[in-house]
Amino acid sequence: MAYEIHPETPPDGVLLADRFRGANLEGMFANLRRAGAPYGIEFGEVSLLSNSRLALLAGEFARDLGRFHEFHGLVFEAYFNQGLDIGDVDVLLDLVGRAGLDPEACKADLSEKRYHSRLEAARNEALERAINAVPAFFIGNEGIRIVGAQPIENFRQALAKVTG
Repeated sequence: MAYEIHPETPPDGVLLADRFRGANLEGMFANLRRAGAPYGIEFGEVSLLSNSRLALLAGEFARDLGRFHEFHGLVFEAYFNQGLDIGDVDVLLDLVGRAGLDPEACKADLSEKRYHSRLEAARNEALERAINAVPAFFIGNEGIRIVGAQPIENFRQALAKVTG
């Protein structure tokens, strides 16, 4: 079923190859697979850079109902393992159901823009803190930040600075 949430919803995802022309995508995913293997994380073939806005909004729906972690895990698996488009409302509503939530209630909340202000507030905070990648971690009061997927040693060093 095709379902349009709002006309102002940003456009669908784009092909990674189009977005990152000239980048060694195969090498990037080979590195991800190597990094994930010791933890049992298997990255599949991802060719689409999904528009994640609806997934973020649906995540807020799941958060309010105490199922955020379940939903987040399913979204991660759908995108990185199965190569599904997490910007597609039908994919998301299926994941909402698999997380033990009501897809029709989520669809209604998305249509009513229930979580838009929350997402906008998070976006504004990110802009204020000059966050341009996720995940982003702020450690202690010294302004230590770790941005992006980083080796555990970077966290250990930052924590050592804070704890002295």
